[in-house]
Amino acid sequence: MNRFFQGFGTGGAVATLAGLIGLGGAEFRLPILKGLFQLDTLKAVILNKATSLIVVFFALMFRSYEIPFEEIWEYKSIIFNLLLGSLAGAWIAAGIAMKIKEQTLDRIVLVLLLFLAAVLMLEHWFLHEQDGALFDSLLIEVIVGIVSGFGIGVVASMLGVAGGELLIPVIVLLYGVDVKLAGSLSLAISLPTMLVGFARYTKSQAFIVLREERSLFIALGIGSIIGAAAGSALLGVVSSDVLVLLLALVLMISAYKIFTHQKREAVS
Repeated sequence: MNRFFQGFGTGGAVATLAGLIGLGGAEFRLPILKGLFQLDTLKAVILNKATSLIVVFFALMFRSYEIPFEEIWEYKSIIFNLLLGSLAGAWIAAGIAMKIKEQTLDRIVLVLLLFLAAVLMLEHWFLHEQDGALFDSLLIEVIVGIVSGFGIGVVASMLGVAGGELLIPVIVLLYGVDVKLAGSLSLAISLPTMLVGFARYTKSQAFIVLREERSLFIALGIGSIIGAAAGSALLGVVSSDVLVLLLALVLMISAYKIFTHQKREAVS
């Protein structure tokens, strides 16, 4: 019973932040599953992906009260451009990209996260001249969107996350949309991407793991739904400035995790 309430509480806390920003919360939930609940890596990854799917789906539903689906659909070109690239990137990451050394990938992602955090804050608070998309040419915008989505798909797949922490700043910077709308667009892109990724596990041990950890998964699921609702409700209260700051902190925390991971690898 104690484990159930721990799952409910931690699931709700992660989902609240995720629902507010527009993330799946996988990067924050995985250390909890491995540390607090002492799950082995495969079980933690599968349970994490399944819970992230719940968060992404319900966060997208609940956020529709603040950002209607009609408004999201107006930006369908952004969704399709980035989704096309991210799906291709995730597919490639399962093969060719897996040949990249882990330390090399860590360094690339570390620099990318810190760069995005810095540019995001600089653009939001100091460079307000940008109005609309970064590029005037539709062709260039499509190409850059697909290439960006491809890179995000590769990184997200290899790190085992939905990629929202990369998608949101890219959407804001490339297309000039508000960070709140960018969060919903990110969720719309992440949902099919995560479904494709999770489908790989359904052929192996996914349902076995979920059955073995049924009580914990139910607790995480209930907490995640409530947390996604709470985070989405806060969307109408929290300003864009605060959301940008929270997203920048998420990027820097993710970079710190990669940095400490590199140090542990170097020591070992």
